[in-house]
Amino acid sequence: MSFPKGFLWGGAIAANQYEGAWLEDGKQPNVTDVLVGIMSKEPGIKWNADTKKYEMCLDPDKVYLSHDAVDGYHRYREDLKLMKGMGFNSFRTSIAWGRIFPNGNEEEPNEAGLAFYEDMFRCMRELDMEPVITLSHYETPLYLVTEYGGWSNPKLIEFWKRYVSTVFKRYKGLVKLWLTFNEVNNMLRVPLVAGGVLTVDNPADPSDPIGSTTKQDIWNGYHNILVANAWTVKLGHEIDPDCQVGCMLTSSSVATYPYTCDPKNVFGALESQRMANFYFGDPFCLGIVPTYLKKVWKKDGVTVNFTDEELAMIKEYTVDFFSFSYYRSSVYDLEYAMKTDTGGLVGKENPYLKDKAPKPWGWPVDPEGIRYTLNVLYDRYHLPLYIVENGVGLDENLNENGTIEDDFRIHYIEEHVKNVNLAIEDGVDCRGYLYWGPIDVVSAGTGEMKKRYGFVYVDRFNDGHGTLERAKKKSYDWYKELCESNGESVLK
Repeated sequence: MSFPKGFLWGGAIAANQYEGAWLEDGKQPNVTDVLVGIMSKEPGIKWNADTKKYEMCLDPDKVYLSHDAVDGYHRYREDLKLMKGMGFNSFRTSIAWGRIFPNGNEEEPNEAGLAFYEDMFRCMRELDMEPVITLSHYETPLYLVTEYGGWSNPKLIEFWKRYVSTVFKRYKGLVKLWLTFNEVNNMLRVPLVAGGVLTVDNPADPSDPIGSTTKQDIWNGYHNILVANAWTVKLGHEIDPDCQVGCMLTSSSVATYPYTCDPKNVFGALESQRMANFYFGDPFCLGIVPTYLKKVWKKDGVTVNFTDEELAMIKEYTVDFFSFSYYRSSVYDLEYAMKTDTGGLVGKENPYLKDKAPKPWGWPVDPEGIRYTLNVLYDRYHLPLYIVENGVGLDENLNENGTIEDDFRIHYIEEHVKNVNLAIEDGVDCRGYLYWGPIDVVSAGTGEMKKRYGFVYVDRFNDGHGTLERAKKKSYDWYKELCESNGESVLK
């Protein structure tokens, strides 16, 4: 079976990892601007004992590569032409909320930010690429976090409604596929970035902003984001009936396998799936707040109350599609402590997976896991599915011929795409594969350039130096054939 007609082939990036220009044309800082990487435990904010507020205080000894990133703010037109050169018919990026409303709580938007994204989306349309646009990709304005506590505060719902209404109106007809909150199900693990949550009302230890974030504030953020997501769907459909609004979750954790058939391992794997994915997926897609969360909230010692009006809102305004990231599977074993990183859950080593990405990261490669994930998600939600992140980061440098022979990347994509096709044969309604990330950008997890995902190399390094020149890797022409053949090149 071939890939369906109209299948979206392309790539995905995020504003905070690509654009740079972090204080240009009116933009103000967001949460990722004060972090070297999203897994960092030391954000560049400091408690002011006089004002009793957190303030930005960057470490002069650290390199914040995202501030300049790969200069996409000034180079997006040439970069989009490079993407079209690979046969892309779609491209995913995000809107930096702070370019539109710099502090997040203004009454009127910043025209320079609106104009920037309008030109970018028009450029995509001119190149016959469908814009797939994320409304919030780890980019909550810093002021909303330090002043209000971020999404722990219900006031953010109104600020958010103003923001999304503004961009829905401005880009009506230009953007038809919207994603709400990128990988928001990471918020239990990285609440400051994924949930935009910070305890600002009497933190237990102001010197440790992340460690002082309370479970009550995190679950308040969950409550408010569920309500905001429903409002996003409602506003999107009212403002532009032709647009579709979907969620975006990290779903590598769906492929969490029990290490043995011990029922305790089987149920432990199920609980891992629930708390890493379904506790957001079910409200977004089914309009149901899971009942098992009552047990979790009791254990965490928190109180989470939804009003009848909020529950009705969540039930009525569910998303139009489910988009997700998948990088690797994991294994649950009762005797092994589950950990996490930006690829998802990290459990016991799977003895059946012999393929691993090269060091220093060495992630296990499980192409069949993406087929499994697609089947589980489609059976559960019966919504169109889009893979909007799948890729492999490698430590790469140009060879003497000015290119990179990235054969492992080609191998990784080929095996995953074959399994996407098998899932479609299984009956899954999968409508797109957007590789992360088609041009080298700053790594989200560690905030470095060393971990490269792109088909296009960017000359920039961990210490910040580099010409920013672009160069095609071997995978560039290979992916071009994949896109232009609608996947047939790997199905021969």
